Amino acid sequence: MIEARPVPVRKARSMSWSSREGRSLIHQLVAIAAVLALIALLVRNTLTNMRLRGIQSGYDFLLQPFGFDISETLIPYTLASNYWTAFAIGMSNTLRVAIIGIVLATLLGTLIGIGRFSPNLILRKICYAYVEFFRNVPIYLQLLIWYLVFTEMLPDFESAWQQGSFFLSKNGLSMPWPVWELGHTLGLLGLLAGLAAGWVLARRARRHFELTGEPRPALRIVLGLMLAAAVLGWLAGGAPTGWNLPAKGDFQVEGGAALTPEFLALLLGLVFYTAAFIAEVVRSGIASVSLGQHEAAASLGLNKRQSMRLVVLPQALRVIIPPLTSQYLNLTKNSSLAVAIGYPELVSIANTTLNQTGRAIEALSIVMLAYLTLSLLTSALMNWFNASAAIRER
Repeated sequence: MIEARPVPVRKARSMSWSSREGRSLIHQLVAIAAVLALIALLVRNTLTNMRLRGIQSGYDFLLQPFGFDISETLIPYTLASNYWTAFAIGMSNTLRVAIIGIVLATLLGTLIGIGRFSPNLILRKICYAYVEFFRNVPIYLQLLIWYLVFTEMLPDFESAWQQGSFFLSKNGLSMPWPVWELGHTLGLLGLLAGLAAGWVLARRARRHFELTGEPRPALRIVLGLMLAAAVLGWLAGGAPTGWNLPAKGDFQVEGGAALTPEFLALLLGLVFYTAAFIAEVVRSGIASVSLGQHEAAASLGLNKRQSMRLVVLPQALRVIIPPLTSQYLNLTKNSSLAVAIGYPELVSIANTTLNQTGRAIEALSIVMLAYLTLSLLTSALMNWFNASAAIRER
């Protein structure tokens, strides 16, 4: 005879002052109300003081033409463009340096972090010296040094260092760039489609490895899919082959694509500085994996490279990803220091805007909202990646 298990009786929640849950809820509501009241008081006093001093407020200035020149932009504008366009240009410049910087800093930091475990003594010491030097010199000072390198130590454009169609001088780096046509757009879309298909295959290969212990060459297949899809898209668009090549003009190197000294100084400063911290994050993550895991990988016949890629790094990711997210956020926020070297990112545009319009609170609030949005999106993406990379118990 099977005895029926008693069903646990849930206690009804009481929201009265006599219950613990009720008092906790009331305390939280009171705290939230106090914070909202303080914010409302500050806003009211600020608006009152601004009105007494004859200072205009509001965001209507965003529809007015900004009327100043921006040295570097990915978004076309005219003198009649409004402040919305100016802030969009600043945001695009911030995203440009942040995205490229995150990719390069991750690659460099990972290599240096792994190099800290190299059996080669010289390589280990070089990686150690790199980390200790770059993370202990303030980022602001590093940006100024890189800016001086590109603006004072490089030759003028008449004596620019030339390697093929690449020119490096005080005016920046000039390089060939394809004449953009439909084939390039379709090739880029094919590359993204191949990347998505490769990601699905990589997940299946990882799941197969977790179930059977047999590795599959996922990296080669992913790269092959990306290359094949990109080439097919390029061929479907007419296989364009035109290039815009830079050449020396009367006053500067003309044609091609150009990276300004300000952008290069900011990018290299952020990459070298952040990579030092990422290297320590990677080193600590690898060091957290027990020696028994290395020995188990060796007993399975895996060499050191396979052991690092298939055994050590997947386990180290759960330690690496959370602090790595902080470094990505720091790199994005440190890009605001570009105002010191004249790169027109978001803070630089905001400073010029508030000097012209006097809308300091409004301009700064836009900057705060932009950086808050970027930080939350970065955190959400990294949290998703952290959840997908977590080791699941069988």
